[in-house]
This record gives sequence, C-alpha cells and structure tokens, in this order.
Amino acid sequence: MSPDRVETEVDGRRLVLSNLDKLLYPASGFTKGAVLDYYARVAAVMLPHLKDRPVTLRRFPDGVSSKSFIEKHVPSHAPPWVQTIKVPSVSTGRGRGSSPDGEVEYAVVADRPTLIWAANLAAIEFHVPLWHAGRRPLPGRPDHLVFDLDPGPGTSIVECCRIASWIYGHVAGRGREPVAKTSGSKGLQVYVKLPAGTEWDTARERALGIAQSIEKDHPELVVTKMTKTLRRGRVLIDWSQNHQAKTTVAVYSLRGAADPTVSTPVTWDEVEDCERGGDPARLRFTAPDVLDRVERLGDLFAPLAL
Repeated sequence: MSPDRVETEVDGRRLVLSNLDKLLYPASGFTKGAVLDYYARVAAVMLPHLKDRPVTLRRFPDGVSSKSFIEKHVPSHAPPWVQTIKVPSVSTGRGRGSSPDGEVEYAVVADRPTLIWAANLAAIEFHVPLWHAGRRPLPGRPDHLVFDLDPGPGTSIVECCRIASWIYGHVAGRGREPVAKTSGSKGLQVYVKLPAGTEWDTARERALGIAQSIEKDHPELVVTKMTKTLRRGRVLIDWSQNHQAKTTVAVYSLRGAADPTVSTPVTWDEVEDCERGGDPARLRFTAPDVLDRVERLGDLFAPLAL
C-alpha cells in the first residue's frame, strides 16, 4: 500500500483512506484528514437527518479553491455494503447508478462507515431532499417545509434573521415549532415538520403563500422572485425548494467555502441576538465550533429527525 493510503476499520467496515495530509481548505490549513475527523465525530447527530434519504454529493478532489462537481449516481467503485436507492429520473448517467428504465441509483448515508467513505472521496458537501424512502412511491411525500433565505447584495444573514422571525410568526403553533439552521454560506434556512399525508402541491402553495404575505408586508426587504435585478438590498425567500426533485444542504454538512464552515442548527434566541446585534459573524460556525456546540447543546435539529 502506498504511503499516502491508510487502511483502517470504522464500525466493523474496512476502509482505505487516502491523501490525509492534502489541504482541502488551503486558506485555513484544513486537511482532508481534518474533514474525515470532523465527519467521524459529528456522525452521531448528522446521520439521523440523512437516514433513508438519497444523497447528492458535491466533491472537491483538489480542494475548495479548485473545481468541484456534483455526483448523484452512486460511484461504480462503491463498497457493496453502501446502501442505495433507485429514484425515477429522466437521466440515467453512468456507473453503477445507471439503469435502462430511467432511474438513478443514489447512495444512502445510513451509517458512519458510509459517511467516512463518501468524505474520503472529497465529498465535502452532502445534499438531501425533503422526502425519505419510507414513503412510496418514490419520490415520497414531503417531510418538511423549508424556507431558504438567500441574502442579496447589500444584505447578510442579519436581515435573514429578521425575516426568519416573521416566518416563525406565521408557522409556529400546533405542536410544530419551526427549526432554523445556517446554510453554512451566507444565508439561513427555516424548516417546519409537515403532517405525514401532506402533498407536494399543498406544501408548495403554503410556502408560496407565506412568502408572498411577508413580501407584501415588507416589500423593502423581501422578494419572492428569483430575478437578480430585484434582489439588491433584499432577501430572497426561496419557497421553490419545496419540490420533490430539489435538495438542500444537509444539516452538519461542511461547505465548500474558503474556511470549513458548516450548515449549523441554531436556537431562536441566537437568531434574535444576531438580528439585534447586527453582526453576521455571530452565526458563522466552523467544524471545530460545531463539534463544541454539539457537545454542549446536543442536536438542535433533533425535532426533524426521522
């Protein structure tokens, strides 16, 4: 075995890890080994939110300062113990995921060995849909409603926090309290657990209705259309993410930014403090920050776990 390859065992599964000293985040000195260590340590709280969900990987083979690519099909070289799920699609692609009947075979990150195997492929980002495989036919009905708050030029996560509080006012109650997380990039996302029988059209109409209501009340700060010229000085409430074909970054996933920032669940007190203090850095968390938070606070996203 070459010097840059290490054979190890993770929860009874044999893995060969490679290039552990490679800088995946050159600006901050964060290596591939550090990425693997982060995912190994955060697995206990991350895995319940990946359970039974087809995962789309964003891979950065030469680090975050170089090109990345999206991988939906499970690679043909995946270990036989990696769980997979076939989802109807108009695209068949290549590799083990190919199918002549218009399906895509996705990997399912069901355990820590699979998480580490994927991270070893330089899969820094993990993206999942709002549905899980337990509801048939596939894609299943939505589990959650999501409002993806994307700040336009001249705004930041501070303004997202203000809008998140308005969304909270629209959706809280009936035992379904909304949960917030940072995108790990510039924005904020608000999730609401849906009743089991909710149809996609119903979810999308509800999300659009709430977004448009807030836009009507606050047109100076909120926009619900993607048009870039409308977004200067405003925050987009992206309600269109509520679609069976779309994915959002998974909670606890690293992001392919200059630093190893993480999509991090936050409390509503933290959302309020960020908006009141006006400092975007209050809701910026790196991998070491998140591991410390999990140790102190547990999984703040637990209400949404399957």
